[in-house]
Amino acid sequence: MAGNGSWALRESYLYDRNVIAEIQRAAQEGIYDIRGFGAKRRVPHFDDLLLLGASISRYPLEGYRERCDTNVTLGTRFAKKPLELRIPITIAGMSFGALSAPAKEALGRGATEMGTSTTTGDGGMTPEEREHSKLLVYQLLPSRYGMNPDDLRKADAIEVVVGQGAKPGGGGMLLGHKISDRVAEMRNLPKGIDQRSASRHPDWTGPDDLEIKIGELREITDWEKPIFVKVGATRTYYDVQLAVKAGADVIVVDGMQGGTAATQDVFIEHVGIPTLPAVRIAADALQELDLHRQVQLIVSGGIRTGADVAKALALGADAVSIGTAALIAMGDNDPHRDEEYRAIGSAAGFYDDWQAGLDPAGISTQDDELAARFDPILGGRRIANYLRVLTLEAQTLARACGKSHVHNLEPEDLVALTVEAAAMAKVPLAGTDWIPGANGHE
Repeated sequence: MAGNGSWALRESYLYDRNVIAEIQRAAQEGIYDIRGFGAKRRVPHFDDLLLLGASISRYPLEGYRERCDTNVTLGTRFAKKPLELRIPITIAGMSFGALSAPAKEALGRGATEMGTSTTTGDGGMTPEEREHSKLLVYQLLPSRYGMNPDDLRKADAIEVVVGQGAKPGGGGMLLGHKISDRVAEMRNLPKGIDQRSASRHPDWTGPDDLEIKIGELREITDWEKPIFVKVGATRTYYDVQLAVKAGADVIVVDGMQGGTAATQDVFIEHVGIPTLPAVRIAADALQELDLHRQVQLIVSGGIRTGADVAKALALGADAVSIGTAALIAMGDNDPHRDEEYRAIGSAAGFYDDWQAGLDPAGISTQDDELAARFDPILGGRRIANYLRVLTLEAQTLARACGKSHVHNLEPEDLVALTVEAAAMAKVPLAGTDWIPGANGHE
């Protein structure tokens, strides 16, 4: 911007307008900023990888005549009744409390239509969610909110949540204005009072205790249900191996791009590692134990497209899980509601104050009037459509690489666009055979 003709305004890199605005907000309010949506900073991601389609050295599959299967079975290690999914994309845990009851119902409807699973999140299982979810994973979190042995038995799998990508090492948060009569009853909390759940489970302090807890869960459910263990991506290699040692059937690794309904902005942006290296490290840990594909790996955190799905599978995941993208698919941040978002100080495409309970789409709210705006049948249809597109895109890419099953994608099908992505994913920089830190190269 020109001034008087002899100088120009220059924005500081260290103190850009966003940093200045946050300093001013902190000075005015005296409390850290809370939001959802996951990390917004630029970190290496699946966009930094490319797939190598087949030509002469590899033979592609014809999309209209040759099959490319997408099914996956989760929980084959110990469970009597593993989950049989038609697609390798699941719905992540998002609680009733964070989301409205109609939104939870819609997630179940959409997942069921596409033959995949959805997950309860913190705070227990609602009858609507169980009724409309053919395959429902019950989360067991440090809070124990809504913990009910009968619901454990009603579930199709159990997910022990050690941490999530947006806040590994941190506990959950649900502000008081979202604790309605029904939420308060389910969580055994006083209505309208802020709650913060613990950052670690009260029943165990290490992998040996976790092994005892997993044994208890298996006894409660007669060894029928697969036991997942979910970790936020930090010290991923050791966390995965210790979870396997404790007896997990399935490992869920959530990268730092993973969203949350509410946590500190400083936590979201400065704790954890990106999903891209996390999936490769987790696969390496399972391969070191000679249990890759025997203990299944689910990866979450920033999965948006079928390309993300295909690349995650190529790096060693058995399935992926979506959360933020599912909310958007259902209608959150809808541009048709931009005026309403602006009325609450945000804008369509930028709304991340899910913890505030003011979502005009009726998704991340406990306000009865707002929730009534959301149609769970239409929302379920939108979720199913989105899952269908992700699956078709992943199949298209797998066929182009000559694969008859999406699980046949492998690291050899990938190259990286940046040195950072090449080092993190351990695939060559495009146009070279160089993998930074590998193959004897420095």
